[in-house]
Amino acid sequence: MDAAGTSLDARDGNVYAWGRGTFGRLGTGSEKDELFPVRIDFDSARYRSAQGKRLKFVEIAAGAYHSLALADDGSIWSWGHNTCILYDILYALVESHVSSIKAGGMMSLAIDNLGTLWMWGNCPPQSDSGDDEFSLFSTFTPLPVWSFHGHIVVKVACGNEHIVALVSAGETYKGSDLVCYSWGNNNHGQLGLGDTYSRFQPQVVEKFNQSATWAVYAVACGAFHTALLAVDDRASDTLRSVCWTFGLGDNGQLGHGTTQSASLPEQVKGLPQHEFLSSVDCGLFHTSVVSMAGDVWSWGMEKGLGLCPDASFSGTDAGDALSPLVISCDGPHGPKFAGPVQVACGAAHTVLVADEGYKLWSWGRGRSGVLGTGKTLDCFAPTTVLWPLSSEDFKEEKVDLFYGVKKSKSKDPRRITEMEERLSVAMEEMRLLNSKLSLMEKYASILHGSVFGKPFDERDIPISLQNSGAFDIAKEWENMLESLDRGKLVRLEMFYRNMLAGVKDKLLKRRIQEIVKESLDSSTSGNG
Repeated sequence: MDAAGTSLDARDGNVYAWGRGTFGRLGTGSEKDELFPVRIDFDSARYRSAQGKRLKFVEIAAGAYHSLALADDGSIWSWGHNTCILYDILYALVESHVSSIKAGGMMSLAIDNLGTLWMWGNCPPQSDSGDDEFSLFSTFTPLPVWSFHGHIVVKVACGNEHIVALVSAGETYKGSDLVCYSWGNNNHGQLGLGDTYSRFQPQVVEKFNQSATWAVYAVACGAFHTALLAVDDRASDTLRSVCWTFGLGDNGQLGHGTTQSASLPEQVKGLPQHEFLSSVDCGLFHTSVVSMAGDVWSWGMEKGLGLCPDASFSGTDAGDALSPLVISCDGPHGPKFAGPVQVACGAAHTVLVADEGYKLWSWGRGRSGVLGTGKTLDCFAPTTVLWPLSSEDFKEEKVDLFYGVKKSKSKDPRRITEMEERLSVAMEEMRLLNSKLSLMEKYASILHGSVFGKPFDERDIPISLQNSGAFDIAKEWENMLESLDRGKLVRLEMFYRNMLAGVKDKLLKRRIQEIVKESLDSSTSGNG
């Protein structure tokens, strides 16, 4: 899964995409935005393995304007903005059998089955050009990173202009002997090397070197910051899991309780030490982690949601989260997420795979439909992604429209056909209802913004309407006026004064038009 709008269905090896379609980044054959996940068509003859079999995909990755997909035969397929990506299929890596892929900014990375790291697109140079300023170089075909020859690259992540890799200490990987390396642009300390000088060759991050007490096991990069997960090797009874961050901290994306940048790894403050952190990812200016117990935390720009300033909150609610905030689940098992698998961050939104992979949640900026909920509005709390269902769901599983797909033993063909027809009608009705809901929410947001000066939020719905569905407008109006401070009352008065003046002006103009028309009609009748 990648929160830039691409996801993988492990049941059938298909790739799905949704969100903004410009530059063809969704792989659907058009640049149209998609508000729901749609399957990318890999069924034609050109998309076949060397043995002529239908491709099944095992991993996906998305950069700023392009996407990658790794097939089970080791081939990589790409689509989107093509400034630095040359082929639909990357032939240079077919012989190597790729095992992992990553994308960020305008660069792409791959690890083959021998542990060699490859890179292409807009990448950090592998040698010093002699220029005072750091600059990326473009390569149209994958190039190996020779610095790790004799070692195995296990995991890798990249930001806009920097790369961080976890590499085996020796010639073989033993499972807990990873050393952290970083290189590329370092203008904000995102390499974790204690300074802001850029590096053309991979350098060891000393906090996670071969003799360190911290064993690093996960890495993620934002645009200009880095996050790592590590456990204390000295702990014998329990694994103490910690998130470390460094780089740009202007929006609190480091989780250190300040807006200061850091050029050395520092522990994120406010995360419990008794929970094992299983996944971490970074957006442009926010960071999210998830624990094995189902807890999710986010921090950074605009309450840790990654939203741009003033995009959703106002007054005391506004501001960046300088320390981790808990993201609560609104499902039947809340506030924890059941069976969390992986968290992924887009530029300004977050997606979580939960329920052992049977359900997707999303929250944050909803522009262009990147949340996959059928709407383009921002979501301040986790919302279920409306996932399309395949025929396999009916043959082997029981479908729950609201809480994912669960196992079932029913395989009666007649019942399956009936379920398919009923579900098709239900899904169409859901799409129409979501379309109507989206229009109504836009209308309510425009009206609410005109009156109160801020976008409409679910928290603005009166309690009586939330609880009972009944709405006493006179009583709620009185309650609202009682709750407003002087500034908001003055704004409300100005709004209604302007609205009343506009109505009076419109009535006057209409009356003048009627008088003129009556005069013209009378004149015409008299002449006749």
